[in-house]
Amino acid sequence: MSDSKGTTAPAAWVEAPTTARLVLADGSVIVGTGLGATGSAVGEVCFNTAITGYQEILTDPSYAGQIVCFTFPHIGNVGTNTEDTETSNLAARTGVRGVVLRAGITEPSNYRSGGHFDAWLKARGIVAIAGVDTRALTALIRETGMPNGVIAHDPKGVFDLDALKAEARQWPGLVGMDLVPDVTSGQSYTWDEMRWVWGKGYPRQTAPELHVVAIDYGLKRNILRCLATVGCKVTVVPATEKAEDILARKPDGVFLSNGPGDPAATGVYAVPEIKALLKTGLPTFGICLGHQMLGLALGARTMKMPHGHHGANHPVKDFTTGKVEITSMNHGFAVNRETLPASVEETHVSLFDGSNCGIRVKGQPVFSVQYHPEASPGPEDSHYLFIRFVNAMRARKGLAALPEG
Repeated sequence: MSDSKGTTAPAAWVEAPTTARLVLADGSVIVGTGLGATGSAVGEVCFNTAITGYQEILTDPSYAGQIVCFTFPHIGNVGTNTEDTETSNLAARTGVRGVVLRAGITEPSNYRSGGHFDAWLKARGIVAIAGVDTRALTALIRETGMPNGVIAHDPKGVFDLDALKAEARQWPGLVGMDLVPDVTSGQSYTWDEMRWVWGKGYPRQTAPELHVVAIDYGLKRNILRCLATVGCKVTVVPATEKAEDILARKPDGVFLSNGPGDPAATGVYAVPEIKALLKTGLPTFGICLGHQMLGLALGARTMKMPHGHHGANHPVKDFTTGKVEITSMNHGFAVNRETLPASVEETHVSLFDGSNCGIRVKGQPVFSVQYHPEASPGPEDSHYLFIRFVNAMRARKGLAALPEG
């Protein structure tokens, strides 16, 4: 456009339409740009401090019922691929409800990338919002706890805020909520894929010495890979599998998996079966939700945490060795150490807040940890726990122990 002197006037500033909202239960409305799927989803808003592994995080079934706010500002830059998926083979696809980002998604730049992160979100029905001050949101969660919220994306930028506020306010939250039926496998299956090897992908276990039955409360694939890597044939069974049917498979050990929701709610049907399994003396190992439900089966109680632990840089002390390890965590509930019976000892503790991170039964090959020793994403400091579990099984069979280091 030219003025009377023939010079070109600057174009008027046009504000890009905001196409997404994050509405919290207290009525707060956060405005941003929509990405991923259109529509809306309600859930508990948590923050995750990991700087890598966003695809693994968003396919972790433990995030069912949650909206994840990433503290790292650049998410999606390395694209997506077919290998970094943590949802187990036959599990339902329900998981994370939404994603909150600081910056928009750039074009992928990584030799392993097979697609754009935005397209990946769309394909999985995950709603995302970008342009959010994630530092401020994280500070809010740390100060006041994980709020319930609704994340909404409309390309036209049209929202019924009153309805979204009501939905966020009326959602009951995760306390008392059993989400395991949404993510467990519908049938049993076997697993022989081992941990990823650079340039080779995932090799297969061809000569297992031990048989583990893994109860799927929302299993991550890398847990199964870690078990296969240390010499196990793994049979995965649904969360509702009866103890007698598990024992009929003649396992050398039982694994209790991670998963979402309130452990006390899932424990209504899972804890009686765990108690029956414990009576056999079989080596038993639990992770995350499996740790919490083992605690319940042993007589302890669980509790909701204010903002939980979600990230890949959490320091934990192992009292059995005196070592400190950096771990990957994802949980909003914890075992209350004050309720542990005398027959159970605390083995691990968080060095961030002092919360319980591990237990074992005195004199029995039964133990569990709150964090994720399989990583994906995260450090590999805690892989020794899989060997510890294997050695408990090997001892019962008269086999030589493997070195933990």
